[in-house]
Order: sequence, then C-alpha cells, then structure tokens
Amino acid sequence: MQAADSTCEPVRIGVVSVSDRASSGVYEDQGLPALKDWLGRALRNPITFDERLIPDEQAQISQALIDLVDGGCSLVLTTGGTGPALRDVTPEATLAV
Repeated sequence: MQAADSTCEPVRIGVVSVSDRASSGVYEDQGLPALKDWLGRALRNPITFDERLIPDEQAQISQALIDLVDGGCSLVLTTGGTGPALRDVTPEATLAV
C-alpha cells in the first residue's frame, strides 16, 4: 500500500459488501478488505473508510447507500449482490437511489 500524500485532500469513502452469508457470519467477508486494499494503493489521498456489511436485501442496500452519501462520503463502492440469483439485487437497489 502506498503512503498517503499529505498534500492531497483527505477523502471519506463508503465501502459496502452485500452478502447474505458473510453478513450472517457463515464465512468471513472478503469484499471489504479487497476494496480497501485496492483503494489504498490506487489513491494518494488520506482515506477514511465507512464500511457496511449487509445482506442482499434491496431496501437495506438502498438505505446504506443513502446513509453513506448523506454522512459525507465522496465516493461509495459496492461489491457483491450481482449474481444470477433472484436475491442478487445490488444493481436494482443502486438504481432506486
């Protein structure tokens, strides 16, 4: 991970991992650590992360996105909830916001 550049403005980023099984503790979520690692290497800005690990429920996904933006996140990234199952509704929840 590259060191943050103190001349760059700090940025607050929301990261959301959507997974029924990870959010219920069946297995450890890998999405949030992967997003944070990539962003830490890709950006020079000092970063504050606001994380959410939530089940694949459209209302919860939409509300998390709204809360993160209303809470001051400049960028919100999601991972998960995009497979072929009917429960995979991250794209629909995002469009609803």
